[in-house]
Amino acid sequence: MGTGRRMLLALVCGVAVASIYAAQPVLEQMGHDLGVPAELTGWIVATGQFGYLAGLVLLVPLGDVVDRRRLIAAHLAVTAAGLLLTASAWGAWPAFAGLAVSGLFAVVVQTTVAYAASVSSPAERGRTIGTVTSGVVIGILGARVVTGALAQLWSWRYVYVVLAALSLGLTALVLAVLPPERRGHRPTGYRRAVGSLGGLVRQRVFLTRGLIAFFLFASFGTLWSGLALPLAGAPWQLGESRIGLFGLVGLVGALGAARAGRWADSGRAGRVTGIALALLIVSWAAIGQLAWTLWLPVVGIVLLDFAVQAVHVSNQHLLTTAHPDRISGVIGSYMVFYSLGSALGAAATTAVFTAHGWAASSLLGAGFAACALAVWAADRRRPLGEPSPASA
Repeated sequence: MGTGRRMLLALVCGVAVASIYAAQPVLEQMGHDLGVPAELTGWIVATGQFGYLAGLVLLVPLGDVVDRRRLIAAHLAVTAAGLLLTASAWGAWPAFAGLAVSGLFAVVVQTTVAYAASVSSPAERGRTIGTVTSGVVIGILGARVVTGALAQLWSWRYVYVVLAALSLGLTALVLAVLPPERRGHRPTGYRRAVGSLGGLVRQRVFLTRGLIAFFLFASFGTLWSGLALPLAGAPWQLGESRIGLFGLVGLVGALGAARAGRWADSGRAGRVTGIALALLIVSWAAIGQLAWTLWLPVVGIVLLDFAVQAVHVSNQHLLTTAHPDRISGVIGSYMVFYSLGSALGAAATTAVFTAHGWAASSLLGAGFAACALAVWAADRRRPLGEPSPASA
């Protein structure tokens, strides 16, 4: 697959995931305009995330049954419809409906990753996944910066209009530019594709990598859902625009980890996972110094996002290699661990920070990272007779 097509797929992922996280920097403004009480504004974001979780189970397995290229285009078009409904909503319920629809079909991200893996040769699969999934991190972190700027210039509604326009434009590009898949065996139907997912949790490679992802993204969520709290308070008292710039810092680390795909292609995915998880723990030692300095946390954020992306790419490379006949279902099921871990980190960090401060939140993030490293290490110690995903 050429560089241009990889970048197109990365852009699809970035726009899709941004549609879920775009509300975070403008929650107060959206809640006021839509008549949502202050104590319930969190549901503006949660609605899209619940839709996304449902889509992982109900929609992603379709990629193992029908043509993924057309499925990507269809999901982008429906996502655009949900975004436009949100942008034009006159009250809370139409906005929630639009957010639920766009969140549900934002799982086009996983279908896109599955498509990228299926059309890549084994020798370049890791590189392709690394490039494509970098779009996910760009969407998550970049949405914080761009949304704040657009909302400050015009209104939060323009954010959703722009995302809808991008989704429609990408729909046309996907159909015009991407080649069709060469599909071999596929499940006999949608029901069997969904039903087969339950058996994955009994497979060592999937369960190990899923648990690593759960703790990995709990650590990630601890940082990015809680970082604004200490930055807005004493002694820094930064405004929203300056806090948003920390998203750009995270992008540096995440994009640097795109090389993890090349390492996975060369058979070093297991070793990269262990090193990256150890680096993740170290990053929290720097991030925990936020009460005294900004420079060390900046370095820590770069390291954290590098480590998270490196492990995430390695996980997906191993899983798509182990299950080439049902890539969509495997990735969708794996991302359930991602969603649950992110939700745990987001919920826990605000409670811990409120009670004990940022040092305690940093210990929480490091603790999640240590749990992920423990899962990896336990898998490495299994008897040699058992196939180990970490030894790949």
